Amino acid sequence: MNGRLLIYGATGYTGQMVAQAAKDAGLDIVLAGRDAGKLAKLALQLDASYRAFAVDDTPALHAALGDCAAVLNCAGPFAATAKPIIEACLATGAHYLDITAEFNVYALAESLSDAAAKAGVMLLPGVGWDVVPSDALAVRTVAQVANPQRLRIALQVAGSMSRGSAISAGEIIAVGLLVRQDGEIVTRPDAQSAEFNFGEGYVECFPLSFGDLVTAWRSTGVPNIEMFVHVTGEAFPQGDLSTLPDGPTAQERDENRAKVVVEVLGADGSLASAMIETVNGYSYTPLAAAEAARRVLAGEHHSGFQTPATVFGPDFATSIPGTQIIDL
Repeated sequence: MNGRLLIYGATGYTGQMVAQAAKDAGLDIVLAGRDAGKLAKLALQLDASYRAFAVDDTPALHAALGDCAAVLNCAGPFAATAKPIIEACLATGAHYLDITAEFNVYALAESLSDAAAKAGVMLLPGVGWDVVPSDALAVRTVAQVANPQRLRIALQVAGSMSRGSAISAGEIIAVGLLVRQDGEIVTRPDAQSAEFNFGEGYVECFPLSFGDLVTAWRSTGVPNIEMFVHVTGEAFPQGDLSTLPDGPTAQERDENRAKVVVEVLGADGSLASAMIETVNGYSYTPLAAAEAARRVLAGEHHSGFQTPATVFGPDFATSIPGTQIIDL
């Protein structure tokens, strides 16, 4: 290992599981967030140190990162936390990782790639579900098609969402319907639903603008990319999100596995598709995020904006227990 990992948002629903997974992996962690009381309690449980500060307190943020090799941001909505933390990473030399699905964070990281490269810093958003499995599956499936021209990615979101994820989902919806067309991100307000088979017959999936529009382009170079989602259960809740529970119970997570389908169309009309199935996204994310952080601290990193597949290779996703790929 080479350095310390600061976990921001460590007392949140997913943040606590990430912190526990990082501790179990033997990482030197510092817990961080805004609430000193919650941090102190968690730090006692994990036998870890903590630092309380808000991300808009620039001096405190820089000071907190001063002795850390990397930061793993678990605090959503990431539209509010990613930019100041990334800017602090560029100033202090710490690598940036997060677990968001918010499109705007990926667009921001991509826009700062050159600045990060000059600073010797890696910007690696999306080290949880869905990007780790979807990125790997996209790379693997694209490799099976000669001259791939179109990539479609469909997520199956099953079970209930955490309160934090529900708030972040609002950020995803707010960007509108986007696609990547001939290599460029364009708006597609008239985007239509499509049907995908997650193993139990074809179901309707609706267009939505996830970060894969950026990561899949970076990882595969396919010029035309579309994103879809099939929602079951209580995902994407409506109403007063502050009244939602912290997140699904362990039993609910065990009952709802997560799936991603990728479809690649070649210039000659050939089609390849595959599905990756994992444990529930809330169970997958802590494992993947902790393993990504472990690898980064061990020296496995590249400067600039990266994706899980460009840094760790497409086999990273299946290194997480309970993951399997099925060709369709």
